[in-house]
Amino acid sequence: MAHLARPRVAAPRLEREILVLVSSGRARSRKEIAESLGIAPSTVSQRVQAMLASGVLEETGEGASSGGRRPRALRVPGSTGHLGVVDVGGAHARLGILRHGGELVTATEVPLAIADGPETVLAQVTAALGDLVGTLGPETEGAEDGGRLLGVGISLPGPVDVARRALDSPSRMPGWSGFDVGTWLERALDVPVVVENDANAMAVGEHFGHARRTRHSVSVKAGSAIGAGILVDDRLYRGAAGGAGDITHTRIPAGGDTPCTCGNRGCLETVASGAHLVRLLREQGYDVAATADVIRLVRDADPVATTLARTAGRHLGEVLCTVVNFFNPGAVYLGGALSTLEPFVSAIRSQIYEGAHPLTTRDLVIAPSALGADANLVGVGRLLEDALVPHALATTPSAQPEGAR
Repeated sequence: MAHLARPRVAAPRLEREILVLVSSGRARSRKEIAESLGIAPSTVSQRVQAMLASGVLEETGEGASSGGRRPRALRVPGSTGHLGVVDVGGAHARLGILRHGGELVTATEVPLAIADGPETVLAQVTAALGDLVGTLGPETEGAEDGGRLLGVGISLPGPVDVARRALDSPSRMPGWSGFDVGTWLERALDVPVVVENDANAMAVGEHFGHARRTRHSVSVKAGSAIGAGILVDDRLYRGAAGGAGDITHTRIPAGGDTPCTCGNRGCLETVASGAHLVRLLREQGYDVAATADVIRLVRDADPVATTLARTAGRHLGEVLCTVVNFFNPGAVYLGGALSTLEPFVSAIRSQIYEGAHPLTTRDLVIAPSALGADANLVGVGRLLEDALVPHALATTPSAQPEGAR
């Protein structure tokens, strides 16, 4: 089959991409690598052969066959072990252990208060992660070495400076701004650490978690607050300052002069978030304290709560119309607690299909979360795997991110 022309990729960069695919389990054979990267099988075969000769890759056993001789499976030497992943929320953290390739072995949740500050919260997370690793018995695949952790990925509910591995002026998180989360965890756990924004982590998990694949997607996390993540050509797009996808602070007419946690007024968060719905229901005499209470009321068909949820969905859909028109994604994935409510989701769909240009919605997929509560864990695990590429290749000039040279 003819392959579409693609610009030639420098050898070190191509080797890095091959290592990421193999170490994460996304590709186990030369054929799968060629299909994932969209380049000629002969080019892949030549590069893989060189990597085998240098010991960067090794062949082990036989892979799955689609007809004919079974291909030899590829792996990165020393890639046994597990990945620890953590998703921190305002009142709890979800923790998990992943195998290479993103399979979730086990997960749990622990209560916490993010307002207690970084050191208290991270100490709780570290202890809980240690307990979870301890549950990996000898019968667990890959746990012959006692469930060794190769690295830890953590997602946090605020703007993250990925290079500094710290939060940058987050709302409702006193004491967290500028705190070096990555170094603190590395000292506590003695493994490499990746720190990411929760919406970005969810976007990566959802992008690769759906059966019907698209190369460009937007994932929206609608819960107590609202966030979004963007993937372009299967890669997370963070923007110039790391703020890409932060639609929650888009000003819309319905917001009026309502104060927002960011310091501005009339942001989307003030009219479409779970925190906003809680506030409105309390003003009308309802005994609600959290987004979970709103969800319970809507599922019980409370007319006031249902109307408010539908209105919030329309406001979010209004902003997503602009996103869809400007970005033209192949899919919009809806996650977060509010996205489990049909009136909320239906209003979003209706607003997008009515308000966006027909060309951008003709083949657009608007779908609920495929991974649910585990999307952040799988997503930050995938980003961790990408970061665990052997250092010698990851730091070559041609493999560094644009702007780092």
